[in-house]
Amino acid sequence: MGEQSQPTSTWQTKFKAMGPGILMASAAVGGSHIIASTQAGAIYGWQLAIIIILANLFKYPFFRFGAQYTLMTGKTLLEGYQEKGKAYLWVFFILNVFATAINTAGVGIVTAAILSFIFPQQINLSIPQLSTIVIAVTWGMLLLGKYRLLDRLSKWIMIALTVSTVSAVIIAALKGSTMMPDFVEPSPWNLASLAFIVALMGWMPAPIEISAINSMWVIAKKRFATISYKDGLFDFNVGYISTAILAIVFLALGAIVQYGSGEQVEAAGVKYIAQLIKMYAYAIGDWSRLLIAFIAFMCMFGTTITVIDGYSRANAEALRLLTHKKQGSLKQLNLWMTFAAAMGIIIITFFMRDVATMLNFAMICSFVTTPVFAYLNLSLVLKGQHRVKGGLFWLSIIGLIYLTAFTLLFIAHQTGFIERIWG
Repeated sequence: MGEQSQPTSTWQTKFKAMGPGILMASAAVGGSHIIASTQAGAIYGWQLAIIIILANLFKYPFFRFGAQYTLMTGKTLLEGYQEKGKAYLWVFFILNVFATAINTAGVGIVTAAILSFIFPQQINLSIPQLSTIVIAVTWGMLLLGKYRLLDRLSKWIMIALTVSTVSAVIIAALKGSTMMPDFVEPSPWNLASLAFIVALMGWMPAPIEISAINSMWVIAKKRFATISYKDGLFDFNVGYISTAILAIVFLALGAIVQYGSGEQVEAAGVKYIAQLIKMYAYAIGDWSRLLIAFIAFMCMFGTTITVIDGYSRANAEALRLLTHKKQGSLKQLNLWMTFAAAMGIIIITFFMRDVATMLNFAMICSFVTTPVFAYLNLSLVLKGQHRVKGGLFWLSIIGLIYLTAFTLLFIAHQTGFIERIWG
């Protein structure tokens, strides 16, 4: 059905359409915001704000195409891949299975790191042990179907985290600069900082394959609510733009409170959690430490649930389409959830001596595969009634070039190709 035949859009219909975009935002506010954005501000001040803005800007079309294609056709992105050819769906399926394991481990580690600040000191559990507990509990809740209450609660938790962070930034700004007079500003514009920048962009605002999961959420929403094209895009834009703004707010927290203060910034993402909570305490008050830790934990726990549930649903649906089955089964979904949880735990155990490497690896892998997922989404909106055109088309082309160029630069640096050329 074309956009012209859609019902009139009002603020009431926009509100009723809200859901998938907000759920995507809840999934996005994880390691990219809580750790990477704040850490970027703490190490480089405002210098990497342009990188965060560009990452959100150039990924926008490819996330939007997921919602746009589904709203126009009533089909998920996965069905679109299948119609273009099995090769497209196979590429998505293989990369998504890989991302399932890596990202489950990544969000599990961040959630466990925050949880370690809530547990009494007498409970001496390592981050890998806590990660295993977090993932196992999440898996159990999903299999028992007892996560819906927490899913609804997580949205309010995200609001609490947003209010807390914005308040902390405003109060810290009013307190004045903490920068030392003799501080020498480090520059991120060198090859030595490339891995940090790539990791920052990897989960900013979320791994791009979340767009396929979002299209499935849109279909689920349309089963019990009438959503017009305009209202569906409004929901998407609210969710996406909110996460982009929040990323800058977290950057501001690091830039205002820790940048140039003389305190050594922990490079390891997990160890940085302690410094993050300390920032909130500096701005809001020491009484807020446990409260902020709890809010951040609940936010990340909700992200862990969304990752295991969403990736598993995408894998199950992709396999169903590849095997030409008429409908999926709960058994298949449960098997994929078990796979996600088991692989996440195995990867964490394998990297248990260096969880920081694991987290960076997860973020970098997400970025390196971004151009592939971006092209898959773009390929679905190049023809037909839902064809992208105008400014959005050119933004997607420029974005694809930008993301691909950054990926090739990183690979060339990691393989020593650049060093060999420049000698």
